[in-house]
Amino acid sequence: MGANMARRLAEKGFQLTAVYDVRREAATALAAELGCKAAQTLAEVTAEADFILTVVSDDRAMRDIFTGLGDNLLTGARDRTFINFATVSPQVHLEVEAAALRAGASAIEACMASSITQAREGTLYLIVAGDATVVERTTPLLEALSAARRYVGATGRAAQVKALVNMVMNINTAGLAEGLGLGDALGLDLTMLREIFAQTGANSRVLETDGADMQNREHDCYFSAAHAAKDSGIAVSLAKGAGICVPLGEATLAQYQRMIDAGLGELDKSGIAELTFPGRGGK
Repeated sequence: MGANMARRLAEKGFQLTAVYDVRREAATALAAELGCKAAQTLAEVTAEADFILTVVSDDRAMRDIFTGLGDNLLTGARDRTFINFATVSPQVHLEVEAAALRAGASAIEACMASSITQAREGTLYLIVAGDATVVERTTPLLEALSAARRYVGATGRAAQVKALVNMVMNINTAGLAEGLGLGDALGLDLTMLREIFAQTGANSRVLETDGADMQNREHDCYFSAAHAAKDSGIAVSLAKGAGICVPLGEATLAQYQRMIDAGLGELDKSGIAELTFPGRGGK
């Protein structure tokens, strides 16, 4: 996601000064492609840029890059603006904002409800939150990366909304997997079944994006089961904190956790079909 966002910004005429990745070879290759520096440290990224965009995998990674001992992004960060695109817990976004303010910097969240292709094309859907003045300052960058944006309020709100988006998406994914799995067990033509789903109340965005892959048992990873479990887990935790029962969210989280336990956590999230109904292929 981060590499494609960088490519998009370069294509739109923004000056990219440095890129960083824990996989050094990835940063080196991208820097060579874009004609910028492959930063050796996080602090070097901050020193080279006015706006720093981050895309990381989870809460731990987010805390590490901002408040880790030794090297972190907040070293010499006065007057810098951080735009954080990752799906992590609301509390972590609040922690990062507070740490940035102490360092004389600003931070907002711009959670992405899209995937790799949209990052490259600049057609992301962004859920944005944080100080409205800072959000306004980042508008040219966000416009270059997105087809649509929605500002939802103070820091932490975008993470809450994104968690709910992904919880519902993951529930839909599990439901579609069960429907196609049962159809296969009954000997139904799955192409026909998908076509009928698309014309009835069984239709969903997930049917469009994942239905054919489920049918064909193609699970090239665009959004891993491990990430789906992480995101559903955030939503379930929010529900517990609010005293709300979400049995479907919990059941879906359990399915993704089964995939992780079976060593399938790096398959695409639609790989849940493999666990829901074995089908006839013996999987």
